[in-house]
Amino acid sequence: MNKLSELEIEKKLLRFPDWEYFDDAIHAEFEFENFKDCFSAMSRIAFDCEALNHHPNWSNVYNVLTISLSTHGANGVTNKDFKLAEAIEAIVEPEE
Repeated sequence: MNKLSELEIEKKLLRFPDWEYFDDAIHAEFEFENFKDCFSAMSRIAFDCEALNHHPNWSNVYNVLTISLSTHGANGVTNKDFKLAEAIEAIVEPEE
């Protein structure tokens, strides 16, 4: 998996308004109504992480989920990170 250039990353981020790029990773923070909803989303995201064999750096404090994605083998952001970000978005912000 090839590391994306900063220009490629910024272009892809146009589709992901909740995400930003810094420190060689893409980052997002999602707020839920309560801890249970936040933890439930994390559990659902975990299944996509396993399916993609790609695992985020993430943390949960009460109702806030903070996620950072980068591909360690590439030392930066790759298409794999955006594929997982897309799966995460489908879980935390489902289309109505």
